[in-house]
Amino acid sequence: MAKKGKKTKRGTPADGTKLIASYKRARRDYDILDTYEAGMVLTGSEVKSLREGNAQISEGYARVRGGEMWIDGVHIPPYTNAIGFGAHDPDRERKLLLHRAEIDKLDLRTAQGGLTIVPLRLYWKEGRAKMELGLAKGRTKGDKRHTLAERDADREIETAFNRAQKYSTQA
Repeated sequence: MAKKGKKTKRGTPADGTKLIASYKRARRDYDILDTYEAGMVLTGSEVKSLREGNAQISEGYARVRGGEMWIDGVHIPPYTNAIGFGAHDPDRERKLLLHRAEIDKLDLRTAQGGLTIVPLRLYWKEGRAKMELGLAKGRTKGDKRHTLAERDADREIETAFNRAQKYSTQA
């Protein structure tokens, strides 16, 4: 018999955010060294399109240009009711809003080489569109295999430990 309990909405975390899009493969393809939350400069039709839940961030990347942070490769399709003048370019560069110290730190770390800034997820927070960025280092195929092997080994150890605990207390 199933447990009776408090029902919660699926997909709505307790911190008051609502997910629009996420890049789940980023954590597999990259080592995420640090994460940042950034606001976005959007047009009206982009906001309405995001409210419908339309966005694709898997091809996106961020870079510092002229002392400002820009995101490129993020696809926000045009709002269905915005025609002509009100429509936007779905693949345009969008400005990200970060503190000056964060921008300078990211610029310095990516200039050293080997690091990139990838979008991890796009979400609503208190009525504003936010993007979680990750400072990432690319993984090779060998690194990916090693990580998967470690995860499988940890899962097997956990399963064996739980079985041992379960059967040792019933005796």
